[in-house]
Formats: sequence, C-alpha cells, structure tokens
Amino acid sequence: MRISVIGTGYVGLVSGTCFAETGNTVICVDIDENKVARLSNKECTIYEPGLEALLVRNVDEERLSFTTDLKYAVANSDIIFLALPTPPGGDGSADLSYILGMADQLGHLIKEYKIIVDKSTVPVGTADKVREAIAKNATADFDVVSNPEFLREGVAVDDFMKPDRVVIGTSSERAIKVMERLYKPYVMSGNPLVFMDERSAELTKYAANSFLATKISFMNEIANLCNLTGANVDMVRRGMGSDERIGKRFLFAGIGYGGSCFPKDVQALEKTSKDYQYDFKILNAVMEVNARQRKIFFGDIKKKYKNDLKGKTVAVWGLAFKPNTDDIREAPALDIISNLLAEGCVVQAYDPEAMANVKKVFGDRVKFATGMYEALEDANFLIVATEWTVFRTPNFDNLLTKIKDKTIFDGRNIYEKDQMLELGFDYFSIGRP
Repeated sequence: MRISVIGTGYVGLVSGTCFAETGNTVICVDIDENKVARLSNKECTIYEPGLEALLVRNVDEERLSFTTDLKYAVANSDIIFLALPTPPGGDGSADLSYILGMADQLGHLIKEYKIIVDKSTVPVGTADKVREAIAKNATADFDVVSNPEFLREGVAVDDFMKPDRVVIGTSSERAIKVMERLYKPYVMSGNPLVFMDERSAELTKYAANSFLATKISFMNEIANLCNLTGANVDMVRRGMGSDERIGKRFLFAGIGYGGSCFPKDVQALEKTSKDYQYDFKILNAVMEVNARQRKIFFGDIKKKYKNDLKGKTVAVWGLAFKPNTDDIREAPALDIISNLLAEGCVVQAYDPEAMANVKKVFGDRVKFATGMYEALEDANFLIVATEWTVFRTPNFDNLLTKIKDKTIFDGRNIYEKDQMLELGFDYFSIGRP
C-alpha cells in the first residue's frame, strides 16, 4: 500500500518505518530540511531500541523515503497519517494548530480519494474538525479516521509490530476495508482490530493513558501510607498484582510518571471534562499526587541533611523519564536537579542516552559524566532517578569507596533494602520503611 506519514517525530518515525517493514511504500514528510537529510542518510534521529536497523533496511530497499515536499507525498499515497505534535496549552488543552493547519493544506492537494488518519493523540471531536478543514477546499472524496497509537517508548518497535490491539475509529465502510487490510499483518496472532466511531477512538487513548497514570499515582499513595504504618510497599504490590482483575503492571512505587504521554494526556482529558462541565475528581487527584511525589522525595533528602545541602556534591543516575529512551519530557530527574541546584549543590549526572538533551536544559550548571562511576567522584550521595538496567547491579564495593556519605536515595526502588543495609549504605527508598 502507498502511505505517507506527515511528521517524523517519535510516533511518525516509528510508524512510518514499521509500515515499511511489512512491504508498504512509505513517504515520511517533515518541514525540517536537516532532519530529512539525516534520515535520508539513514541516521536515526531518536533513540529507540531496534528502530535504526529497520530504518536502514527499508531505506536501502527503497520502501522508506523522506521528503519536505508535501505535494509529492500526497500525490503518491493513498493513506495519509498525521503524526504531528499536539503540545499542551497553558490550560492543559491540546494545541491542534499543527493538525488543523495541515488539514487546511491537504484540502488544496487532494485530487482523488484519500484516507486521512489522525495518528496523533487528539481530543474528542478532532476528526470532525479535520474533516471540516479539509472539506473547505477538497475537490475529491476523502475519509478521516482516528487511529490512536499505544506505543511505549523503549519497546515501541515491538508494540507496533505486535500490538495488543489496534483501535480504528471510522464510520466509513470504505475506510474500514482499507485499514483492515493495512493492519492485518500486525495482528496475525489474533490480537484484535477494534473498530468504533471516531469520538470513541479519540477518547480511548486518553482513557487508557489516564488509567495507567492513575495506577501509578495510587501506588505512590500506598507507598506513602506504608512509610507511616510500617508496611512494605513491595509486599503490598505483590499481593495486589497477583489479583488478575488488577494486574501486576504499573504498580511500582517511585517518584512519579513523566514522558510525552501521561502528563499531557491526563491534563487534556481533565480539560475536556471541564469543557463539558464535568468535575473529574480522580484525574485532579492523579496529577496532584504525581507532582507531590517528587516533593516528598526531595523533602527526604533535605531532612537527611538537616535542610543544609549547600556545597554538597550529588551524583544523579538516570535522566530520561524512563529507561531505553532519550526522552526527557516531564522527567522527574529534571525537577530533582533543579531543586538541587537551587539549594547550592554540585550535580554530576549520568544517563546512557539522555545527557545531550538534558544539557540543552541546564547547560554547564550540571557536570555530565562519561560513565556511571565517574559521576560518583567526590559525591556526597547518589540519587537513582531512572531504572536503567545498567544501574541495577553495580559494583557496590566501588560505590562504598566513592560515595563519601555512603548514602543512596533510590527513587525507583531498584535495590533490595536489606542488602543495602548489610553492605553499609544509608539507604532511602519509596514506601519501604
């Protein structure tokens, strides 16, 4: 099938590359000439395990190409995916200017039947707005489909190639047949293609991410209660997670969720609720708990040092919002580093992939180490802010030698408390008294 993907950000690049991998001819479009040049030269512009190999193979086999020429891409595709940014506005609403601006352009360019697919995460009613914007200038038939993505950064290629489900929102029988044929190679194992109306599909994405964010915030509240009662959140998590009605995923206590999806989607769903005069109390609580969790964690650090952190050298392991990505959007580590700097600390940070992005935020105010142990040089204490695998089994003797105060603040509960105490660390974690 002939596909164009407009936007080569995270969703657009993964989607376009994976569509090409099953034999489709894919044209990815972006206005950034430098990015298009790099991608055309087989240089992957984001870090995502497994993506670069697919990109190189499909460019070499001429199934995947990149261009700044929107008119060319539209003329040479039957399905047009919109993978454009929808950043949150000041009131939490999703900014649709990129999508609606593109819809206006497409109206002038469509000369024969096309399927326009909203792949971006968009509020309820966006498909109607896109349809209206295209129809103002279109001279040919077209359908607008909502097809939200459910990609997890770090495992996005697997998620796309072997999805739990594919949600497709459309009322057009013609579009249903095409989308069913497009996605058939990805659901050969029997996972469902779920067809519904456009508005239900749009709300499904927000509902799914908001529910997962709710599980995280709920477990962090349980962890805080554990600290007060003497219970152990690890034991509680195992007891809860073994109930198949609840499930074991997203029940890990820590310093809160971040990334490009959960914060933005929870805010957008809450804003939609306000627009319809509905008080979505649970969502407000989810956001409040997530913000408070980072403050509680930093409060524990200040308490340990009697509110005097000035001049302390702090090692921070992990900067990305989660492992296996270089994405730092809404990453808890950013708030923690900002607080440390405000208290007069020297911050020495290490992350396997995200340091270049964080340097754009803090510049020379943070020292970036070339390795995890280099970050520990002269450090008074260590903060673990992202649960990268490489941090899980370090050389603890090395840590005892390098960390002056023998103190670790584990924001992701990646170490066993009893082991850390036996080794001689002053160890702080979440919900494990």
